[in-house]
Amino acid sequence: MPHFALFYDTVDDFADRRQPYRQAHLALVDAAHRDGRLLLAGALKPADGALLVFRAKDISEVEAFVKSDPYVTAGLVTGWRVREWAVVIGEGAVPR
Repeated sequence: MPHFALFYDTVDDFADRRQPYRQAHLALVDAAHRDGRLLLAGALKPADGALLVFRAKDISEVEAFVKSDPYVTAGLVTGWRVREWAVVIGEGAVPR
């Protein structure tokens, strides 16, 4: 299965503004991690975005995650993009 990098751009004062949505977002993240789709996730520094790394059949699985993420639906994510990632070292690497 291919890897995908999901990049979020976030609003100013994101850390303060996310509080009402944080538990629901973390529940979504935890569920995606438990089922093996979400491998890594975290905020970028400086705190103006986030990176989430998925392993999924296709990009539509990542897009479905985005559309259900409370941070996105509440408008805390100002932009997002998904890039397929050809991993060459590590678990799930593509043959060279």
